[in-house]
Amino acid sequence: MTDAQTLEIRDLSVGIGPHDVVDGVDLSIGRGEIVALVGESGSGKSLTALALMGLLGGAVRQTGGRATLDGTALDLGDDAAMRRLRGTALAMIFQEPVASLNPLLSVGAQVAESLVVHGRATRREAWDRAVEMLREVGIPAPERRARQLPSELSGGMCQRVMIASALISEPRLLIADEPTTALDVTIQAQILHLMRRLRDETGTSVLIITHDMGVVASVADRVCVMYGGRIVEQAEVHRLFADPRHPYTKLLLATIPRMTGGHKSELFSIEGRVPDLADWPEGCRFRTRCPLADGKCAERPPLAPPGSDPGHLAACWHSDRVEDLT
Repeated sequence: MTDAQTLEIRDLSVGIGPHDVVDGVDLSIGRGEIVALVGESGSGKSLTALALMGLLGGAVRQTGGRATLDGTALDLGDDAAMRRLRGTALAMIFQEPVASLNPLLSVGAQVAESLVVHGRATRREAWDRAVEMLREVGIPAPERRARQLPSELSGGMCQRVMIASALISEPRLLIADEPTTALDVTIQAQILHLMRRLRDETGTSVLIITHDMGVVASVADRVCVMYGGRIVEQAEVHRLFADPRHPYTKLLLATIPRMTGGHKSELFSIEGRVPDLADWPEGCRFRTRCPLADGKCAERPPLAPPGSDPGHLAACWHSDRVEDLT
């Protein structure tokens, strides 16, 4: 990774009705860097990704913030401008592949589409490249599968088609929303290897959204932990796993099943649930579930370095006590 920033987000907010689901998110991704965005369902991860792709709609809207790609401002609300970037500079692997594919077009045509639409290849060249891309993501008999409709493929194969469609354009920024869901461990490893290879060969930056901390540990350079629409911790992946500085991160890591020990034990879970939009507490949004919470937590903590470590940021008034949590 270089110091050059491919993506820079400042104070991004996304609202539904009067409530901000994503609230003041700051996030940067360096050229060739893989950043994981993690957190429970309802934390705002996917909405952040859709905002960056300019794909919000209906009652969901961007209420604030700005973003730049390689130093150029992105007009996230201008559909025509964002359409020119999608499939070239920006690409996204969506969370629900079957719903995202056109049921009336062959999967080969859908994988090849971005190359044709943006004039980067002839239809024949794009088709040949699509078949090769299907092979690279582990689809057997890709020449035959390319001519089939999505309904003729399994959910796992549709997921791989979506991945091929995103990777074929070699984008500057790839957003992958749960890209390994419904894939067995062999294909999962193959897809993660493909992402790393794309990063190494083309300098593509990757924002990967996942619940799987094993995926995070194996592929990410840096991790951003999200709760209640806010980033609550940022650090290099090894620092975060070794020394979490936010109670939510500490408890989230504790939910990972352990394979050590010869006796049976109950799986750990974080008490409570993510509050509804209308019920977010003032100050730290995790404080109603946090074992360290006190009166100070009624004030919103800044995302700041705990102690003297500028490479590790946490939004917690009690980051020095997190290691005491068991």
